[in-house]
Formats: sequence, C-alpha cells, structure tokens
Amino acid sequence: MTVEALKEAIVHLSEPERRQLTEWFDELKEEEWDRQMEKDFSPGGRATAWGERVEADIAAGKFTSLEEGLRLRRDQQAK
Repeated sequence: MTVEALKEAIVHLSEPERRQLTEWFDELKEEEWDRQMEKDFSPGGRATAWGERVEADIAAGKFTSLEEGLRLRRDQQAK
C-alpha cells in the first residue's frame, strides 16, 4: 500500500477513528524514542562518552544539585 493510498483511506475515517490512529502513531513514536535512548545509553552507544564525563565530574565533586544551581543563579541575578 502506498502513502497516497493510506492518506486517502485516512480521509474517510470518522473523527474517533482518526483520534485512535493519532494515539497509535504517538505510541509508535514514543516506543521508537525509547529504543533509540536505550541504544544511545547502552555500553558503546552514542552517549557513552558523555555519561563517563558526567560520572567523572560527580566523582570529582564538580556536581551541583539542581536546587543549589537554581539558588546560585537567583543569587547572581539579584546582584
């Protein structure tokens, strides 16, 4: 089936059927995103080097909690 044939079929769906199709597409995209994230953050994935740098920064005490970072930013902006 071609994309054009799919488009033509979708045009003839009822509103509830189009909503159901949209929800299915959203779920499909979320599953695809999850698979990509798992791949990227698995050993040897694209995010491996980034994760190692973060872990090294945490171990070296370079990590600032979100709350502390926000407090520091507010203090700087207040000056």
